[in-house]
Amino acid sequence: MSQQLVVGIDIGGTNTKFGIVDRRGNILCDGRMLTNQHEEVAGFLDELHGHLTKLIDQVGGIDNIRGIGVGAPNGNFYTGNVEYAPNLRWKGIIPLANLLGEKFGLPTVLTNDANAAALGELIYGAAKGMKDFIVITLGTGVGSGIVANGQLIYGHDGFAGELGHCIVIPGGRLHPGTGAHGSLEAYASATGVTNTALEFLAERPDVKSILRDHPKEEINSKLVFEAAMAGDPLAREVYEFTGKILGEALANFVMFSSPEAIILFGGLTKAGDLIMKPVREHMEMNLLPIFQNKVKLVFSELKESDAAILGASALAWEMKD
Repeated sequence: MSQQLVVGIDIGGTNTKFGIVDRRGNILCDGRMLTNQHEEVAGFLDELHGHLTKLIDQVGGIDNIRGIGVGAPNGNFYTGNVEYAPNLRWKGIIPLANLLGEKFGLPTVLTNDANAAALGELIYGAAKGMKDFIVITLGTGVGSGIVANGQLIYGHDGFAGELGHCIVIPGGRLHPGTGAHGSLEAYASATGVTNTALEFLAERPDVKSILRDHPKEEINSKLVFEAAMAGDPLAREVYEFTGKILGEALANFVMFSSPEAIILFGGLTKAGDLIMKPVREHMEMNLLPIFQNKVKLVFSELKESDAAILGASALAWEMKD
């Protein structure tokens, strides 16, 4: 059984999830802890070490572990550093892969969370056997991982593939986190859906909506989703608009790297055809004929609760012996 297992760690702004994974993508044991409880990375590493050591003991000890894969915000694959992550309390440049490697005595590799998701799809999910695909994560933000010619695209500095920050509506909605106007993330994220709903409610007083029964501060993407599923016309229009913008952006991405598939993952995909139909329609409408009807548009096959750990663990399988 020697070295037939890996550790996957997904570091988020609030929670860190971790687990031990076998070659088939089975999570043998897992756990979670609060990321934001620790102002200093040293305290975070101490707590993580305590939790993971117990899990490693459960699977027969450190000799069975091949390595550690980490997905983290602003994680740089080349350096192993987390660099200026806006949603983490540890500021500046943190040499996280080195610190973890020293702590556990195991080879450790790190990348950003969306790249980890792309590797997870490649090894365990909908992209098995593909050499060219794009994963788009639609959650609080919009993340992306691009695989071309069988390789994850990192760029010269490790930060390639930030498709969520591409400008899709020049001079459009402000993204408070980056200061950009009109980026994809400002429209096609859960936050974007909420803002679109608030705009539509203000601009279209004649359209009836159950969302009007709630004060502004209560409206969020979950409420919009529930209203849309109940047939609310304004909430459905929000998804139509969101799908249009995402579809137009995907057309640009297709013409850039000509992927076999685009895999959508994250909270917004729960809306199913409400979002997929306009996305597909507007993507195809904006493609040149040579690209039309060639690209599969599919939802992730990974279970959402497991995907982050699996994505991170996939990094460790990719390490050279």
